[in-house]
Amino acid sequence: MKRLTNKTAIVTGAAGGIGAATAKLFVEEGANVLATDRHISILEDWVNPLKKTGAAIEALEHDVADVSQWEKVINTALKKFNHINILVNNAGIFPGFVNCEETSLGVWNNVIATNLTGPFLGCQACIPHMRINGGGAIINIASIAGLVGGNGVAYSASKGGLRLLSKDLAVTLAKDKIRVNTICPGAVLTPMTAELVSKTITEDIIKNGSPQGRMASAQEIAWGVLYLASDESSFVTGTDLVIDGGAVAR
Repeated sequence: MKRLTNKTAIVTGAAGGIGAATAKLFVEEGANVLATDRHISILEDWVNPLKKTGAAIEALEHDVADVSQWEKVINTALKKFNHINILVNNAGIFPGFVNCEETSLGVWNNVIATNLTGPFLGCQACIPHMRINGGGAIINIASIAGLVGGNGVAYSASKGGLRLLSKDLAVTLAKDKIRVNTICPGAVLTPMTAELVSKTITEDIIKNGSPQGRMASAQEIAWGVLYLASDESSFVTGTDLVIDGGAVAR
């Protein structure tokens, strides 16, 4: 049997990168998937062809920081697939390696809204439905920026906050058999980081951050998400799965 058979997952920020890799892997492993993103046309570019093959996947336009849109997400998931078992809070933005003095309040608020408030709203919306089902798995995509400094004040604060949000939820939801874990990737080659490499930082600098001397692929992160979503991690909650090629081991 496939690892996610009969389970329904919501994956945010799924137009590309880690979100797309995760959603595709989940489908391969038997899950029903509701893939969401603000960039609906990019999302549909890969979801619609996959859907035509008979895959149980739907695309939905979605701003994770808008509380009213989470109601639409929940209603769509229930209408299409009847239940919700897995939430992957992947949607996030990175404003660059900007220090405190150079970070405007507008940038700060935008990063916190997307990277921290968005996952909070997603958890708040999904938890009652997971509880009804007798349990579930929430995977929050943080970053090694939430473990070590020097990655931009707003981004680091948002990812550090996301890690502690996850731990608090893991403790309070254990009785409901809802597991909450965090993935902390290092440098990953995604459309967002590709733009960063081309505009503000050389690829060599990013590569040198890992003893393996390279960036991760989105697929390598998705495998970690799959583990935390599956029953194989049934005794794993409140943890940070660091996938960084050894960057924070230094």
